[in-house]
Amino acid sequence: MNHSSSSVNGRYCVVIPAFNAAKTVGTLVQDVKRQGFNVVVIDDGSEDQTAMIAAKQGVTVISHLHNLGKGMALRTGFRYALRMAYDGVVTMDSDGQHDPAEICRFILSGEREHAGMVLGNRMATSNTMPQLRRWTNHLMSRIVSALTHQSIPDSQCGFRLIRKEVLASVTLRSTHFEIETELLLAASRYRWKMISVPIRTIYQQHSSYIEPIPDFWRFMQVVLRHLCSRRAQRLAKVQ
Repeated sequence: MNHSSSSVNGRYCVVIPAFNAAKTVGTLVQDVKRQGFNVVVIDDGSEDQTAMIAAKQGVTVISHLHNLGKGMALRTGFRYALRMAYDGVVTMDSDGQHDPAEICRFILSGEREHAGMVLGNRMATSNTMPQLRRWTNHLMSRIVSALTHQSIPDSQCGFRLIRKEVLASVTLRSTHFEIETELLLAASRYRWKMISVPIRTIYQQHSSYIEPIPDFWRFMQVVLRHLCSRRAQRLAKVQ
């Protein structure tokens, strides 16, 4: 463990879901390791050398035979982290848009605030974000903030700290990008505190796998499931 993580209490691993990320995953893994954290890369059925490049860095690589979606990749990583008895996980996207130097700040903020989750907030510098994604994210974040009764300015950011107690308490069904929302709504159901920290985002010229219309529809399905579940709980209490 190096100096960067020496002031962190507990054991944390960094979970990186990766699909066709051969151009970026090697450098990302190197940079995370320099911060002193264990890394698990979930190769989600990549058709390039993602798994081989990550494995060459000496980190744990778990491969899906087929592309199952970011949600399934994260769920695989979460199961691994719980099985290995980590105190929490930090999730990062594999495209290099998140700065590993900020990992310790996530963990220290979470420990100081006794938060179940710490979320990256890109919205302070959202002028660098593609316009459609900025608008969509703003709308989704307002909906999620209203449903969770907590201020969540950037609900779709994949850079997060999630404590093991949160992962152990929630049941996740999502298979794609809607898992970001499902995790927040599920955590709020158990009254976990969620805080946000500003982060810088490095947008590179890589194609995004986000599909605005299908992914917004999946987001709305998660929201509707959450509302139905809340209504069912209220009815059960009345009876």
